[in-house]
Amino acid sequence: MPAKPLDVTLELAPQARFEVVELRSRFKDEHDALRDYDQCLYWSAHTTAGFLDRSLAQRLSPTGVPTYVEAFRHIFPEGAGYEHDQLDRREDLDAEQRAVEPRNADSHLAFIAGGLRSCVTHPNRSDEPVCFVELDGVSEGRARRRLARVIGFNREIVVARARIQVPVSSHHIDSINLKDPRLGITEQLTELVERSGVHRGRIRLSLTEAERHSGLTVNEFETLLMRHDLAEVLKNPLRFAAEKSRHMLANPFAVPGKALGYAKYDFVRVLNSGLDSLGLRGSMVEKVLARTLAVPAARFFRMRRSVSLLVAERPDGSTGLIEGTYQSPILVQWQQAPREVRTLDVTITQLG
Repeated sequence: MPAKPLDVTLELAPQARFEVVELRSRFKDEHDALRDYDQCLYWSAHTTAGFLDRSLAQRLSPTGVPTYVEAFRHIFPEGAGYEHDQLDRREDLDAEQRAVEPRNADSHLAFIAGGLRSCVTHPNRSDEPVCFVELDGVSEGRARRRLARVIGFNREIVVARARIQVPVSSHHIDSINLKDPRLGITEQLTELVERSGVHRGRIRLSLTEAERHSGLTVNEFETLLMRHDLAEVLKNPLRFAAEKSRHMLANPFAVPGKALGYAKYDFVRVLNSGLDSLGLRGSMVEKVLARTLAVPAARFFRMRRSVSLLVAERPDGSTGLIEGTYQSPILVQWQQAPREVRTLDVTITQLG
């Protein structure tokens, strides 16, 4: 049995804006190097590319994952008038960044609503697929560079626990950047990691059992995306699908016939037709989608009640919390918290 976990970096070159990559077959040599480990932790550095929770991925199977994600791409069509995509209003961008920044609000929203994760674990079984879901792999004809890590390990041991209070506003719909320095949460987590002596592991943030009408995700906390686009979705889950349909009907010669046909029918009929054509009527895919797409937002969103953050070695050789450039843990609520505070349980584990 290997003495310590093995950490491997994977680099992917997307072939399309949306694709599902099975990592075991794509990176066979890397997984062969991990064959002596019982478990694998997978981590994505991105906010528009990641993994489905293992339990959901197993229920869908590799053939069902693209259909499941495609449903959210219909709900959040590309170019449906998102505030995030109005680059001239983005105060976080300078002129040079605006020239290359992708208009990808639809990909962020599909990631959040579809319950994609940046960090998951899988048993290390050669017959169990691991799907990397790419939602924004090609922008204006240019493939984006995608990085992921896989860590082989044999056991995961809890080394520290804590409870954190997160202040929220009195608004029914709100999103809170847990990396906001004013909250001091990052400092608390860093201190816990340092005290615990973890070199490779993860931090699990979970809403307590008493918390309702709220969820957690890891994504980009950009003001227009969070305060406007996400808020609109929480009020009306099909708002952007309807917006795209109205635009296409107003400009019938500007879109292909197939897209115009979509605009003439409501989303449910389109989804049912797609399930029929793929032979998925009555399948687990349809059952999962039926539960996922039910309103209100609490049922529509597959946003999770917990997220995992990676603790590992950094490029400079130090160890600590690992985050992609734009990644932030985010708490979202769609009903007011009774005391304007939400409570999170923190669990830190060591991989061995």
